[in-house]
Amino acid sequence: MVFKRLLGSMGVGGPAVDTDLDLAGATPGGSLSGEVRLTGGRAEFDIEHITLELVARVEAETDHGEHDGVVVFERFTVGGGFRLHEGEHRTVPFAVTLPWETPITELYGQPLGIVLGVRTELGVAGAKDKGDLDALTVRPLPVQEAVLEALGQLGFGFKSADLEYGRIAGTGQQLPFYQEIELTPAPRYAHQASEIEVTFLANPAGMEVVVEADKRGGLFSGGHDALARYTVSHGQSSGTDWNAEVDSWIQRLLSSHTGHGAHGSYGHDPYGHGYGGGHAHKDDHGHHGGHHRSGPGMGTVVAAGAAGLAVGVVGGMVAAEVVDEVGDFFEGDEDGGDDES
Repeated sequence: MVFKRLLGSMGVGGPAVDTDLDLAGATPGGSLSGEVRLTGGRAEFDIEHITLELVARVEAETDHGEHDGVVVFERFTVGGGFRLHEGEHRTVPFAVTLPWETPITELYGQPLGIVLGVRTELGVAGAKDKGDLDALTVRPLPVQEAVLEALGQLGFGFKSADLEYGRIAGTGQQLPFYQEIELTPAPRYAHQASEIEVTFLANPAGMEVVVEADKRGGLFSGGHDALARYTVSHGQSSGTDWNAEVDSWIQRLLSSHTGHGAHGSYGHDPYGHGYGGGHAHKDDHGHHGGHHRSGPGMGTVVAAGAAGLAVGVVGGMVAAEVVDEVGDFFEGDEDGGDDES
C-alpha cells in the first residue's frame, strides 16, 4: 500500500513521490529493492537527494509507564543531483541492504503485529519533505524460522511480539531496540514458567538467540526472570535436530537456580569467542515488569501441531490492517525521525 503526498514544503504545485517496494518482502541482512517514482510539479525543481528511512514503532519504558515512539534505525541515499522538469515522470530504482537486526514482521505469511515502514524523503532546494510511506514486510531467516518452528512443535504458543527500546547487555546488539517474541509455555513447562520470550540478534556469521523465562515461584521461593543466550551459525538451519536443541535450551534455562541460565553455542562459536563467562541481562530500558501492550497482532494465535508454528488469525486481523496501522501510526507522527537514539 502506497501513501502519496505532495511535497508540503513546495506547496500544491510541488513534485509528488511514490515509492514501490518489491512485493516479495525481505529478510534481515538481505536486499530490499524497489523504485521511487517522481512526478514533476508546476515548475522545475532541483532534487538534491532521495533518501529512504527505515522506521519502526518501538515501546519505551519511562517513569510514566510504557509509551510508543518512532525510531529511525537506518537511512539510505538512493538518488539525487538532478533537475526534475515540470510534469516530468522519472523512476529511480534502488536496492539496499537491511540491517541484520531488522525485526521480522511475519511468519508463514501472517503478521506478527510489528510495525515497520520505509519513508521516502526528498531534498528539494534546501528543504526536506517526508513524502511517501510504505509498510515494510520482513520474513525470518532460515535459522529464525527453524527455532520458531521447533518451539511450535514442542507445544509453545504465540502470545505477542513487540519492539522494546533498550539494549541487552553482554550481547553484540547494534540497534537501539530489540524484538521480543512472547510465547505461552508448552504444557510440560507450564508449572515452571508463565511466559517465554525469544529475541534474535543476527549478524553476518549467525545470530545470538536470547531466551528469557518468567519463572514461577516455588513453595519457599518467589518467581523471577531467568535469561540465557545461545549462538548459532546460519549454516546450521539445516541438518540440525532443532526440536531437541531448542528443548535443551528451555530445560537448561528453567533448571537454573539464578536469574541467568546457560550460555553456549551449538557446534562451534561462529563469532570466534566464548560466552561462558558472561551474563546477558536487560538494562533499565529493557526491564520486564508487567505485561507489554502489543501491536495489531495481539489477536494472532500460534497453534502447535505437525506443521509446527502454524499461525491462525482471529478477530478479523489480516495483513491489510497491519498496513493501515503503519500508515495511521507514522502519518500521525510528523517528527518521527527526531526520536532516533
